[in-house]
Amino acid sequence: MKQDSSRNATYTVDCEDYVHVVEFNPFDSGDVGSLIAYGGNNYVVIGTCRFQEEDTEVEGIQYETLRTFHHGIRVDAIAWSPETRLDALPPQIRFCTAAADRKLRLFTSDLQDKNEYKIFDGHSDYINDLVFAPKEGQDIASVSDDHTCRVWDLEGNQKAYFVLRSPGMSVCWHPEEAFKLMVAEKNGTIRFYDLITQQAILSLQCEQTPLMSAHWCLRNTLKIGAVAGNDWLIWDITRSRIWAQVVMVQECAVPLTFPAAPLLSDRPTPTLLE
Repeated sequence: MKQDSSRNATYTVDCEDYVHVVEFNPFDSGDVGSLIAYGGNNYVVIGTCRFQEEDTEVEGIQYETLRTFHHGIRVDAIAWSPETRLDALPPQIRFCTAAADRKLRLFTSDLQDKNEYKIFDGHSDYINDLVFAPKEGQDIASVSDDHTCRVWDLEGNQKAYFVLRSPGMSVCWHPEEAFKLMVAEKNGTIRFYDLITQQAILSLQCEQTPLMSAHWCLRNTLKIGAVAGNDWLIWDITRSRIWAQVVMVQECAVPLTFPAAPLLSDRPTPTLLE
């Protein structure tokens, strides 16, 4: 692990092969470090990070690889399960991947002798995003270029199936809204589905396309963010309109994730840019 200012990165980790996706564990794993997973052409690496901002005894960052999982095919997306615990006896690591063969793979490991995985088959095109149910972690939702959002149990059985009007780009499951699912489509539509009735209950619309990424703010269930075209957009659901719009200078905007801290909580409402 080393500092690297030439590419505007605070720290870098040397890897043996290409890295296609990286994902921090958003859940409490019972350990002082932060769990991180990254995937390449045929592997997934699980590690822990400790940062000097969180632990004064650490100089810069302390990284340790816990386990490398053979994947056999390119990893396109990774989602962590809330059942992942490092303080359990034995510890449990659980995560799910989306791969280039249009299948999901659910991995479960105790970092010792138990290393299992299951394959979920059903999507007919590339899978762009997936997420675990945030409370119990007993279900997984995924969205794909095949114009569907699917909800699976941990055995790979489909529990729900939503037909979309364009490729599904992002799917979010909020811990405070366990029976609602947010699905963002490439055509700029963001819909919320009731998982009990399996019906759409609310929709938001971008003024730009293509929509490439969207996220549901963890600290404020009324705020939704998205990247569409070259713009970064935020909605306030109570207003059902764009709450803030930031015009990006890049040719192509990047995936969006809200920070854990409150978003603009003490600032005046931004003005919509014309």
